[in-house]
Amino acid sequence: MAGVRPVKPTRWLNEGDTVTVGGLTFDVLHVPGHAPGHVVFVHAPSQFALVGDTVFQGSVGRTDLPDGDHELLIRGIKEKILTLGDDFTVLPGHGPATTLERERKTNPFLQ
Repeated sequence: MAGVRPVKPTRWLNEGDTVTVGGLTFDVLHVPGHAPGHVVFVHAPSQFALVGDTVFQGSVGRTDLPDGDHELLIRGIKEKILTLGDDFTVLPGHGPATTLERERKTNPFLQ
């Protein structure tokens, strides 16, 4: 975007870090595959996760971009996101919210 200067990060997030925003503390999970540094923010007390471009309702994030890795993405989703529990709501970077129960049962990429 013309005239917009990129922001330089002051801190890199890693697996196991926590981030507090507006009084809510999120656990950080590293879930690469869509992008090498992709992270997910989990708020366990409310049973929701901000999953960005990892899991969508009925789909998963693109991996055909530079540094994308489909197998790594699917492994991360299965080992780190789906294990949060069926009652978790996930808020993706695009599209409607969904639950992990729905995605575990119906998402063709996660079968």
